[in-house]
Amino acid sequence: MNKATGWMILCALAACAPRITQLDIQKVSNDPAFSVLVFSKTTGFRHSSIPDGIAMIQQLGADHDFAIDATEDPSLFTDDYLANYQVVVFLSTTGTILDPDQKSAFERYVQNGGGFVGIHSATDTEYDWAWYGQLVGTFFRTHPAIQPATVVIEDPKHPSTAALPALWMRTDEWYSFQTNPRGSVHVLAVMDETSYIGGDMGDHPISWCHEFDGGRAWYTALGHTEESYSEPLYQQHVLGGIMTAAGAVAANCSVSGTKPCTR
Repeated sequence: MNKATGWMILCALAACAPRITQLDIQKVSNDPAFSVLVFSKTTGFRHSSIPDGIAMIQQLGADHDFAIDATEDPSLFTDDYLANYQVVVFLSTTGTILDPDQKSAFERYVQNGGGFVGIHSATDTEYDWAWYGQLVGTFFRTHPAIQPATVVIEDPKHPSTAALPALWMRTDEWYSFQTNPRGSVHVLAVMDETSYIGGDMGDHPISWCHEFDGGRAWYTALGHTEESYSEPLYQQHVLGGIMTAAGAVAANCSVSGTKPCTR
């Protein structure tokens, strides 16, 4: 066999060899950093923005390397199934959404280090479940009409608020709560009640986080409107909440004391 024939055979073998190196590297690099379950079951008021919220979180996952499953099936709240996820998002849930066994499974999930993200009416959910009230921070009480208002960032270093302006002016439905969660959570942002009609809490937290019962919890009351989910700043707000609840990004969620002095 002459040299030319040998080169031809080598080239043919190379062409026929399985091209796995680049594909395998890509598969490894595309493995998600963590997984998120988005739960949006409602038995009370149903927000029309829920599909927008699911789409937004799916896009955040695609852009930031985490996997998303979305469901309204409470039967999935079992120990085995929840163990697949680092974060469970309650996206505008309302009313009673889990039975006693499902609640117990979710409690164990958090106690085993799972993350929780509550969005908007997650506080209008499971009023008779005391453990959940502590997890989410408090329960919804009332809201005025949708209107513009100013959100004041109290902790500008947290990943969910770091990209936001110190005074964040936007339009939404502004919740007031049954109790002020300050003293039990780390307050991230508060309402400027002078900027809208209907605020009645005085010190008025609107987003917070805390470590609870072995897990991590983050909540924002923002997100009633469909338009919220296409706002880049709101997207960054929720992204930071998901990343910190997953433990993928470090954050200070130590309990806030009294309201900081303002000038």
